[in-house]
Amino acid sequence: MEKLIAQLVRLYMATGQPNPGLLAQRVLGEDTAPVDLSTPEGTTRAIVIPFDKARYQEDGQHWARLCEVAHALQARYGFPAPGVSISAVSGFRLWLSLEAPVPADLARQFLELLREAAFPDLVVAPDAATRLAELPPCRDGASGRWAAFIHPGMGASFIDEPGLEMAPPPVAQAAFLEQLESIELEQFHAAIAALQPVRPAAAVTLTAVQPGSAPQADTSELLLRNATLEDIVRHLHAQNIEPTFRHLVNRAGGG
Repeated sequence: MEKLIAQLVRLYMATGQPNPGLLAQRVLGEDTAPVDLSTPEGTTRAIVIPFDKARYQEDGQHWARLCEVAHALQARYGFPAPGVSISAVSGFRLWLSLEAPVPADLARQFLELLREAAFPDLVVAPDAATRLAELPPCRDGASGRWAAFIHPGMGASFIDEPGLEMAPPPVAQAAFLEQLESIELEQFHAAIAALQPVRPAAAVTLTAVQPGSAPQADTSELLLRNATLEDIVRHLHAQNIEPTFRHLVNRAGGG
């Protein structure tokens, strides 16, 4: 059991979060309350993405969607493989581990950007990064079934019947978690930057003029190499654009 608790702490806990004694009670099924994975300072090391069967119309679609998201996180952003768990009653969960705590608002922003970019059916509640979580292995107090971490290759076996009737062996749970690594903060911030919507830059159009003359409106486009430095500055100022020295040098030089 000590090995399992050490892995849970390594991956998902930060200072001020559940102590090993409380985790031990959960592993034994004595404590069934959900766990707060955010710190008193409002930071978190764990991002949990739920995939509940009830949200999807097609049989097994919740598992298929989890696989798509897990693959995208690894292939597009270089994240290590996330943890996968079965919920005691409602489906599957993806578990992302961060090497150090980040503000909960930043974690929620990451989920929102991920949803907007590729997965509109992801659940991103306002408290998605701070809500109490069903940290496996643990027993559901109402149903008596167990949530547990699983090997990804086992997921299809739990599509119709999530959760376990008996407590999972702590040694096996620890073995699953030992294979997982945390996301480096540099990777995490790079993923957030990559997920930001791309806003097209404002086009700068110069009107056809003779070098040295004032620009005239509503005429054909002028190639920058045919304009003087004064022409460029005048036109940019007319568009309320303040050119930088580097920009002007590059443009005037024909680059």
